Amino acid sequence: MGMLRRLLAIVRAKANSLLDKVEDPRDTLDLTYERQVENLQKVRRSLAVVATARKRIEIQAERLRQQATRLQGQARQALGQGREDLARQALARRAALDVQRADLDAHGAQIADQEKALVATATRLTTQVAAFRTRKESLKATYSAAEAQVRVGQAVLGISAQAGEAGAALDRAADKVAQAQARAAAVDELLASGALPLLGSSPDDIQARLDRAGAAGQVERQLAAVRAELAGEPAPGVARPALDMRTPGAALPGLPSIASPIPDTPHEVTT
Repeated sequence: MGMLRRLLAIVRAKANSLLDKVEDPRDTLDLTYERQVENLQKVRRSLAVVATARKRIEIQAERLRQQATRLQGQARQALGQGREDLARQALARRAALDVQRADLDAHGAQIADQEKALVATATRLTTQVAAFRTRKESLKATYSAAEAQVRVGQAVLGISAQAGEAGAALDRAADKVAQAQARAAAVDELLASGALPLLGSSPDDIQARLDRAGAAGQVERQLAAVRAELAGEPAPGVARPALDMRTPGAALPGLPSIASPIPDTPHEVTT
């Protein structure tokens, strides 16, 4: 028996814990407010019923009062005509109507008191429902703000927890970038020094160096030839033309010979 009670208590505790996790207080507040509004509507409907009953009693009492007044007039008319018997009947009926009217007035007073009480209750409930609605909306807004703050806090905690992993990832990426840059610089240096032949080049680095040196010497010789040509001197490595001393008056290349006859120029004689 004791074991069964403990088991039931555990089941209730688990169920309450599960309900607490599932339950949204905003939904609970809305449901409570709806129930209060329904109760207030019930009170208002009851108030309408009571007011209707009071009005019916008032109408019946007014009818009895009118009948009593008419019977009172008939009794006077009967006495005026010498009909005392008719006057007695009219007054008897009026007395019965007075009893009924008094009874209606008593019931009407009770119903009026009930109506006043219901009006006070409806007024009080209306104030309470309005206050609960204001409080409900305030609590819902506060809960929503707190829930949003919890989500933000959880997100911040998640970011903080992942900050170490993110930093380690950044460090690894930086190391890989540095290694790649160092590898690229080393390859460039090797290619510039000729230690690594380019694609399609000869593996004989000595021959490649000789070819580069020969090309550089040929450029220098061409440059010296251009300089000599601009200075009016033969290019380096070109022999000067020799003068022929055996022939008098031999002319230099490009100059007229000394031994060439001087053309006769006629002189004009002035008298």
